[in-house]
Amino acid sequence: MMAAVMAEGETRILNPAKEPEIIDLQNYLVSCGAQISGAGSDEIRIIGGSPLRETEYKPIPDRIEAGTLLAAAAVTRGKILLKEAIPGHMDSILNWLGEAGCKVQRGGDFIYLEAPDRLAAVRPIETQPYPGFPTDMQSQLMAAMSLAKGTTEITESIFENRFKHVSELNKMGADIQVIERTAIVKGVERLAGKRVTAADLRGGAALVIAGLAAEGNTIVENIGQIDRGYDRLEDILKSLGGQIERVSHTD
Repeated sequence: MMAAVMAEGETRILNPAKEPEIIDLQNYLVSCGAQISGAGSDEIRIIGGSPLRETEYKPIPDRIEAGTLLAAAAVTRGKILLKEAIPGHMDSILNWLGEAGCKVQRGGDFIYLEAPDRLAAVRPIETQPYPGFPTDMQSQLMAAMSLAKGTTEITESIFENRFKHVSELNKMGADIQVIERTAIVKGVERLAGKRVTAADLRGGAALVIAGLAAEGNTIVENIGQIDRGYDRLEDILKSLGGQIERVSHTD
């Protein structure tokens, strides 16, 4: 979309992603003077070559960061109120949390979650394009379900090789088996803190979530992966009561 805005003539993007972020990008570029229509549908049309102008624009909230915080509260038996959220962008995530036993309230611009004493396993989940369950929440879901009562099956249908966090969660005492593109998560009563490594962005966030719920200390290495998608995640979690801090290798 951004390249087409600067190209001369008309560009058509067929079968594009339909996430809210795509619509938001269109709205931002239109506020800059671009000629774009169709974001959120099966075809996006861009008439390029028009000069762009200054604009002031407020991006939509990050639904994956919001989902990560909700998952952290759920697995630590906590309560959380997210303000300036857009619940309508997170239906699949909120439905999962509700099925897992969380009390979830949503308003026009807020989400409130109150977790049970122990989460319950949920029906099989398969990652899907929006508005289905997002692949970027798969690992956080797995971390939460590793402590749930019962067994949950999670199928990753969007990306290959996106179960790198499984071996690290198993180090902490989780009981997860991968069969092709499905992870079978048998909930355990407790996790133990270990030294683990973030292999990717969302898997790293899942390890942080697991560490918050585990007994003892957890050290998550290679946190540059986490920094790719979260702005000082440890500070946000600390403000919510999490015992977490960023340390250097010399500490």
